[in-house]
Amino acid sequence: MIHRRLLQLAGAVPGAILGLAAIGIVIAALQVTFAITAGSVIAALVRGTGDPWPAMATLAAVTVARGLLVWVREPVAARAGAAVRIRLRRRLLGRLSAVPVAERDSGQAAATVIDGVEGLDAYYTRYLPQLLVVLVVPAAVVALTLTYSTTAGLVLAGAAAIAVIAPRAWDARLLRNGRQRWERFARLSSDYVEALQNIPLLRTFGAAGRTSARLADDAEGLRRSTMAQLRLSLVETGLSALAVQLGTVLAVIAALAAVVGGSPEAAAAVTVLLLARECFRPVQELGAAWHAGYLGLTAVDGLDRLLAYPAAIIEDGTRSEPARHGVVELDDVGYRYPGTDRGVAGLTLRIAPGETVAVVGRSGSGKSTLARLLERDVDPAAGQVLLDGMELRGYTQQARSRSVVVVPQDPVFFAWTVRDNLRLYRPAATEAEVEQAAETAQLRDVIGGLPDGYDTVLAENAEQLSGGQRQRLAIARALLATAPVLVFDEVTSALDLDTERRVMDGVAAATSGRTTILIAHRDTACAHATRWIALDQGRIADTGDGPPSARASLSGRIR
Repeated sequence: MIHRRLLQLAGAVPGAILGLAAIGIVIAALQVTFAITAGSVIAALVRGTGDPWPAMATLAAVTVARGLLVWVREPVAARAGAAVRIRLRRRLLGRLSAVPVAERDSGQAAATVIDGVEGLDAYYTRYLPQLLVVLVVPAAVVALTLTYSTTAGLVLAGAAAIAVIAPRAWDARLLRNGRQRWERFARLSSDYVEALQNIPLLRTFGAAGRTSARLADDAEGLRRSTMAQLRLSLVETGLSALAVQLGTVLAVIAALAAVVGGSPEAAAAVTVLLLARECFRPVQELGAAWHAGYLGLTAVDGLDRLLAYPAAIIEDGTRSEPARHGVVELDDVGYRYPGTDRGVAGLTLRIAPGETVAVVGRSGSGKSTLARLLERDVDPAAGQVLLDGMELRGYTQQARSRSVVVVPQDPVFFAWTVRDNLRLYRPAATEAEVEQAAETAQLRDVIGGLPDGYDTVLAENAEQLSGGQRQRLAIARALLATAPVLVFDEVTSALDLDTERRVMDGVAAATSGRTTILIAHRDTACAHATRWIALDQGRIADTGDGPPSARASLSGRIR
């Protein structure tokens, strides 16, 4: 089955597919040569005439040549498969990186990107090349068989046609059912990821048992679907095997009948038997290749779904140099979350280089939306966001990440060492710089208490650390960045007031000269602000110099 969409997704691989098919055809030709030569040797031995040793030497040479070609084919297939997987995953991850987290299912995406793409390897490197081999070799073998026995050749032609065509019609039904099974598999993968990430919460609310039972039911449904699919697959395999075996037997019977009738000599029946085996060998290998690449075929809907995700932003910037000064401007910016009235509207703001501006307001007033706009997680529906006088979308992704660093309230960490997590923005940071950033964020004792200090490998998302420790780790990571603009979004919400004061004192000293935006509910986090802005319903409701004023707090804009 040739799936046009999968060929489009893979990109330029026809050369590799044709190369593998050519190797397969040559291998098949060598096997046919072996069959004919072996038949001639047997004929010579039966007649007691001729010298069989030259033919035996030919058989040995054919065997060596076939072994060499098989050896060459494997690395070629491995390289082609790796190229396809890399190309597909790069496209999928590139698309996913432009989609907001809230708008995608990470569990299903992981199943498709990992299992689905992995399953396509066999489709591209085994099934498609073998399909081309099947289009050539059985017909050629039937033509050769006709030279030995016309009746046997015609029987072989009919059996080969049935063996090739009948299972392919069954494949269409298998694929339809397989897509439904893939949907079950992807959903179950997503549910398992979600449950594993939230085990403490499920235990707290007494929902672990209910969730476990639901997952067990879903797993049982997937098992039943898989077994039904296996039954269909076995029917297809049985049909193919029946056509192969009957075809071989009938072809030999036809050859023997011709011998009895006085047409060819008896030795020709042996050659027909050997040729029948080579006629059906590519067909059997095609069935094996189909089943090997079947998982990837069933994932095609998931691949299409990921690639169809609407991108929140389009990376078409051309400026490759990062901003130097850190001038931030918002010119009548508006953005609303789909289906809601939350966001910002008519937001006009200018932040000079080196300023420390506090942004305060109620929950849902637009503070975090401002942070998302500044890191270009979303683009404004109206107005412009400018950095050093250039619209933010004019920067390349790399230049933008070196210009603006946003530290979220709930930071993400990888299962790397503490040191590698701290160096995420700046891998070349020296040991002294790493330790200084940790000291500024009041992390020295925390890291010193870990089993291997900076070499301690963190658990998933640093779960062995408290919420406040994780926030401080994120602050230290941002301090190592050289970006001229730093945005701290509620990064001290899990800290006690004394620790918050010491951390923010250190941050103020470390970020002197850099443009700093402090988004906070508590005015204690903004003690070093040179200016403050209060947002309400996505608009600037009040402003003032210095830290947020008591008047702003009393008016209810900081909560």
